[in-house]
Amino acid sequence: MQKINNRGILTVVSGFAGSGKGTLMKKLLENYDGYALSVSATSRSPRPGEKEGVSYFFKSRSEFEKMIEDDGFLEHAEYVGNYYGTPKDFVFSKLDEGFDVILEIEIQGAMQIKERFPDTLLVFVMPPGAEELKSRLVGRGTETPEIIEKRMKRAAAESEGIEKYDFIVVNDDIDKCTKQLHEIIQAAHFTPSHQMEFIQEIRKELKKLEG
Repeated sequence: MQKINNRGILTVVSGFAGSGKGTLMKKLLENYDGYALSVSATSRSPRPGEKEGVSYFFKSRSEFEKMIEDDGFLEHAEYVGNYYGTPKDFVFSKLDEGFDVILEIEIQGAMQIKERFPDTLLVFVMPPGAEELKSRLVGRGTETPEIIEKRMKRAAAESEGIEKYDFIVVNDDIDKCTKQLHEIIQAAHFTPSHQMEFIQEIRKELKKLEG
């Protein structure tokens, strides 16, 4: 009897701009085997250097709308005239292969997925503090003071939804944070909701031995 369900865990990672979640995802995939980063679909045109199936799955607007009609996305949204979404087939095929699939998306999309798939693990990446968050945004040297102010206001708004997540990790030390995220995801494999097949099998065996 197989005691452990080998299907992967679907994990959504969110965080404020500047929290370092992109670096965290990169480190997780570099340091540990068994993870797959979800690839989003978009209706916008490829930018220089972007690759099909790596950067995005590029779809025409009509193709994207057909996928919406066919319930082909875990979540989707429209930004500045272009669609973005998480294709179901890609994610579920990777989960069935045993990969733990990571989705790096914002709170609205995370809540959509959690509502439809309650077993999804939600993790929010936090900075050590608000001053550090602003310092990181300024330190990038790529954004104007006005954009930084907008990002800080957005972070303040997003902070109202953090309690809906299952776990938070504080990205103070990137190596420590990567290890924590890995341990959280691995521990999720042993929650009852992810071991229902094993639980049902034990129940059947117990009933056979009742009399």
